[in-house]
Amino acid sequence: MSIVNKARQAYHKLFPAPVLKDFPKENLPWIDQKNPDIEGFVKQFPKALQLPYDLTEKLHFWKENGYVILEQVISDDLIDAYLADVQELIEKHKEYDITIRIDRPEYVKHPVMKVRDVPREIIEGQYIKVMDFHNASVAGKKLMLHKAIVSFLEAIFNEKVVAMQSLTFLYGSQQETHQDFPYVVPQVPSHLAAAWIALEDVKPGSGELHYYVGSHKIQKFNWGNGIFFNAESTKNPTDFGKYLSAECERLGLEKKTLLIKKGDVLIWHAALAHGGEPILDDNLTRKSYVCHYSSALGYFRHRHDLVNEPIRINMNGADVFADPKLTSYEDSFKRGVNIN
Repeated sequence: MSIVNKARQAYHKLFPAPVLKDFPKENLPWIDQKNPDIEGFVKQFPKALQLPYDLTEKLHFWKENGYVILEQVISDDLIDAYLADVQELIEKHKEYDITIRIDRPEYVKHPVMKVRDVPREIIEGQYIKVMDFHNASVAGKKLMLHKAIVSFLEAIFNEKVVAMQSLTFLYGSQQETHQDFPYVVPQVPSHLAAAWIALEDVKPGSGELHYYVGSHKIQKFNWGNGIFFNAESTKNPTDFGKYLSAECERLGLEKKTLLIKKGDVLIWHAALAHGGEPILDDNLTRKSYVCHYSSALGYFRHRHDLVNEPIRINMNGADVFADPKLTSYEDSFKRGVNIN
């Protein structure tokens, strides 16, 4: 261990950081504060009358349930362009440094790898997440910063929206029940939300997403060192999943599975408990695109470079940052250039 790390450990022992039991109240999004004036907010929100849905109704639903579903807001053409980009990445994977995560037993020691170093049959199989492909794909950026998604997120944050990261799935994740905020931590942790974009119709048995209605309001799990998971946590993700399932069942919260259509979008709160059902039919894919978002207040430096001002790409009034480590790949997949 280096002298610097030893000094850091000694400092933390002498001056331990406060153990957070919840998000700090002083910078909660307005919608998460007690008794928000939703009707008053919508009256002054510039985009309210331009949306293809009733914003007042959606915000009340979000406040109570922790999610909304936007139906048929994304075109097949844009989705198909993105899927073609993903297919090209798979077919030419040896040419790219794009990162994937492999949650298979044989990769447990090195779950995050460059796609060029992984056999194609693994890349095309289950337990794979393509990470941050939006940086390379114009269509991926347009999906991520689609006006229907950005407009709703602008409303819940009452701030400019900043996209943080993306995950692309060919199959259901089969992931344990979890919440996002312990793992995805912007500079203001409560300024976090996610979108799940259906790239095809979701079929029963495909490892559907499940979620607990209203679970964003349950007491947060203590990892032994607060509400965020890190190297100092004494609890593990399995403990976390067991707590969430037990607490949601104790409170009688409804567990739903997501059976939406291509072009539909689920947007969920940072604290909504969700996961992936088992895949019952190995022949069924569940192609989806998951994006995490914060606000300009909550995320102002790329997580790969916390010092320098990021390179910003703006679409529909929202920003996404270029990856400072892979600038040569930015927008190299151009199928989405002329598609909306």
